[in-house]
Amino acid sequence: MGDVTDIRERRGPAKLVAETSCAAEERSGGPAVSLFWRIFSLNAAALLVAAALLLGPVTVSTPVRQGEAVVVLAGLVLLLVANALVLRVGLAPLQRLGQAMAAADLLRPGVRAPVSGPAETAALITTYNTMLDRLEAERATGAAHALSAQERERHRIARELHDEVGQTLTAVLLQLKRVADRAPEELREEVGQAQEATRAGLDEIRRIARRLRPGVLEELGLPSALRSLAAEFTTHGLTVRHHLGGDLPPLTEESELVVYRVAQEGLTNTARHSAADRAEVRLEAVAGGVELLVRDNGRGLGTSAEGAGMQGMRERALLVGAAFSVESGPGRGTEVRLRIPVAEEVR
Repeated sequence: MGDVTDIRERRGPAKLVAETSCAAEERSGGPAVSLFWRIFSLNAAALLVAAALLLGPVTVSTPVRQGEAVVVLAGLVLLLVANALVLRVGLAPLQRLGQAMAAADLLRPGVRAPVSGPAETAALITTYNTMLDRLEAERATGAAHALSAQERERHRIARELHDEVGQTLTAVLLQLKRVADRAPEELREEVGQAQEATRAGLDEIRRIARRLRPGVLEELGLPSALRSLAAEFTTHGLTVRHHLGGDLPPLTEESELVVYRVAQEGLTNTARHSAADRAEVRLEAVAGGVELLVRDNGRGLGTSAEGAGMQGMRERALLVGAAFSVESGPGRGTEVRLRIPVAEEVR
């Protein structure tokens, strides 16, 4: 569900700079030199050299001789090159930090900027990485609460559809049957059409309730739920095959629900957007966990941005520490992979 960051564990700026300086010293084998002292030392050296030349035997004639101009220009070029090198080396970590900040995505956690450079720069990068840790933990906690509330609401709606609307339509269907038995011949066809419409509505209500609350997952387990899901999405234009391994390690209830919801969303995207005629749901044991694969032969994602469904799958994967990836390309369909690690104690 994600760890809540304790504010008591947050480090102050002074302590953070001290720890970063110590880390820089260990990497370089000596004391860390700040960017300020690097630039100041270079400028001081340039001024000292200039003063020594003015006080020394070196003179500049009027008009300037060619040899004297060459010496002055060579010294100026050397100073500019040294200054450029110091600034390039000192500012390179800041450029890498800017690239890391531009590419940061809380739905793809774990990517951190490398800590390097002078003490001030290293402290800034360390603070940024710490901020990412806190944001990812808070996002995981918030997403866990939101998805838990969503599942409870789904259960409530499914129960009301089944208990209230379903029972009402069943009563209407029975009443229509009694009316059909007593109706005159010229009205029986219309009553029969009303019966068929009511029966279709009842079947649709039951189908929606099953999708909202996967009762087969709670009663028969994950493999049976995935088989039922594949059969549900198999229509006249789409054939969904399933391959479920028989030696799967046990998963927690939360992990099983994540696997089911990701498979459900993947098949929903296939049925609605991919224009595929074949799809596959595969669940098998891999090294260190379980992997779910939902694959189709459709047109792929193209250049379209990820929608709410794809982001929802990433959110669910984060809740159980799973690795989630989507691969797509023209002519080879879309592959959705979810790899859930299984701890030794769960096995």
